[in-house]
Amino acid sequence: MKSVPQEVLAFLRQLEQNNDRDWFNDHKAEFKALESEMKDFYKEIEIKLNLHDQIEKTKAFRIYRDVRFSKDKTPYKTNFGASFTRRKPALRGGYYVHIQPENKSFIAVGFWNPNKDDLYRIRKEVEMDAEEIQEILQQKDLKKYWGEVEGERLKTSPKGFDKEHPAIDLLNLKQWTFTKKFTDKEVVAPDFATTIDKHFQAIKPFFDYMSSVLTTDLNGVSLIDN
Repeated sequence: MKSVPQEVLAFLRQLEQNNDRDWFNDHKAEFKALESEMKDFYKEIEIKLNLHDQIEKTKAFRIYRDVRFSKDKTPYKTNFGASFTRRKPALRGGYYVHIQPENKSFIAVGFWNPNKDDLYRIRKEVEMDAEEIQEILQQKDLKKYWGEVEGERLKTSPKGFDKEHPAIDLLNLKQWTFTKKFTDKEVVAPDFATTIDKHFQAIKPFFDYMSSVLTTDLNGVSLIDN
């Protein structure tokens, strides 16, 4: 089973203290070797995910920062990250893994930036019948592994929705996300890929619900070709 080498966290700590091109170029070979190890780790997660889900694409994010519009001009990220996209159009939602030292590693799932049509469709479903999603959010495994749904919220009710609606706390969400943080000790444990996968399995009922909503109209008629 692939795991995150201790050397990954050590390298990232050094990079944070020496975030410049000269230092990075001097350690380029070490970086490339560790990057390869991390891609193997992502592949392990992808294999596990495909046992209970369908992953369309795994993307390992580049270490290089886009500094064109940023006040922070340091050229390199101080983390390794990857995303795992579910097979569209039938399956919605995505997974993210973020590895960073000093206990800053985390995994995240959900909908970070839903387009306005998808967000409206979710809100209409909740407006008509919030019971199903409320029950899913209270499921034992989901609560155990992820806690509460997170995301930016409107300060007022969405346009066209009743601010007195019993599920206004869900209608106000602009994002539907869950995150889980991990310590450095947990990250380098031999079974960390399995730990991540247990979390990803626990979110499946939420993803199934959202996929069903976002692939049907308000009458429950499929919007995708069979």
